[in-house]
Amino acid sequence: MFDVLTEYWPEFRSGFWVTCRLIVASFLVAMVVGTLVAAFRIAPNKWLQRLGGLYVEVFRNVPLLVLLFISYAGLRRADVDIGPWTAGIASLGLYTAAYVAEALRSGVFSVGKGQIEASLSLGFSYAETLRRIVLPQAFRTVIPPLGSLTIAMIKNSAIIGVSLLALPDILKQARIVQARTFETDVTFFWAAVGYLILTGAATLAFRFLEKRFSIAR
Repeated sequence: MFDVLTEYWPEFRSGFWVTCRLIVASFLVAMVVGTLVAAFRIAPNKWLQRLGGLYVEVFRNVPLLVLLFISYAGLRRADVDIGPWTAGIASLGLYTAAYVAEALRSGVFSVGKGQIEASLSLGFSYAETLRRIVLPQAFRTVIPPLGSLTIAMIKNSAIIGVSLLALPDILKQARIVQARTFETDVTFFWAAVGYLILTGAATLAFRFLEKRFSIAR
């Protein structure tokens, strides 16, 4: 079992770091876009609410694999010069952002309306109220669901390695090693270990954040 890992360690290590880069970049996209969409969803303007709702419904109900085909093959056929990295990060990030937005929206509802009304009465604009009062509290209440979404995103990243993008992530490299050695069980066992390391690290990180920013009740 360890012979395969030792012999093909460079391939497994390379795939692991590719997956790490993909996850970190996609997570940043998901958090930024998800926060913006959540702000739209709770804005007093109905058109912004509808725009945010449209985004959530589209990206939450279209499979990630379909988004990958659209963002890469579809755009390239439309003469848009987009690389596999950009397409992969954008697809995974925007897909996850729809779930992040809904998680944040639920967290916003946990903030008392009295705080929002008090902030507006003190002269803060609605945007300042969101940025300084509502969203910081909402983030604290939705740390556990955000952790679950991050773990799901890590597992969803495996789709990118086996799609037409063929980024050399853990699963892609495992398939290459399997084709050379025909050791299917051992090869994909080590691929699974790689994903377990990533999901385990994400779990520990969000548990730390949950304890660090827990709200005393």
